Amino acid sequence: MSAPDTVAAAAKFDPERAAEYERQSRIALAGYEACHELAACMLAASLGSGRACRILVVGIGGTAQEVVAAAELEPDWRFVGVDPSPPMLALAKARLEERGLAARVDFNLGIVEELAGHELFDAATLVGVLHHLPGDDAKRAILRAIAGRLAPGAPLILAGNHYAYADKPLLLKAWGERWRMFGADAAEVEAKRGKILQGADPPPSEEAVFALLDAAGFTDPQRFFASLFWGAWIARKR
Repeated sequence: MSAPDTVAAAAKFDPERAAEYERQSRIALAGYEACHELAACMLAASLGSGRACRILVVGIGGTAQEVVAAAELEPDWRFVGVDPSPPMLALAKARLEERGLAARVDFNLGIVEELAGHELFDAATLVGVLHHLPGDDAKRAILRAIAGRLAPGAPLILAGNHYAYADKPLLLKAWGERWRMFGADAAEVEAKRGKILQGADPPPSEEAVFALLDAAGFTDPQRFFASLFWGAWIARKR
């Protein structure tokens, strides 16, 4: 992915948005914990438990829940995290330090292409990132950059929103009702709905997700989690 695309996407995650990210992510994604737990289980099932593995975590900023779940399941895994947003990367560091996991993570501010070293990773995750990138070219680019850093056959966990929001009015309404369930008033619900309608560009279907993966060099995608607009899949480097 080009630097301008990355910077533009990351600019939304300013200090104010980073501060509210933990609460917002758990409300907007019903089953937040379950998705990350299952992602860790899918990786362990693919890689084999008890192995020493290096995992690339693209978009680690925020809760770093990908690392939390996987690190607690597999004590011999180590992680290289990359994120272009300074506030979000700082939040991830803080949360992993609180859990005593930061020593197992190499934090990198920037984009995948800027990672130093040529050793291939055993697996990678891209969670909650793809729908923030505008257009298919940027989406394919980040997936290709990840594929270029994975060993042949290595698994990728991809998770994020798909479907055009406006094309799924019942799902969008239910998404708003979930915010109301957690105390948001009508004005706040409407503001949040407006944000996602204007500020994200999710793939329009699961078939579109599979096409992006195929074009980037991944094969055999399997869905293992779904929640309203959100989907989570595992695929392998071809």
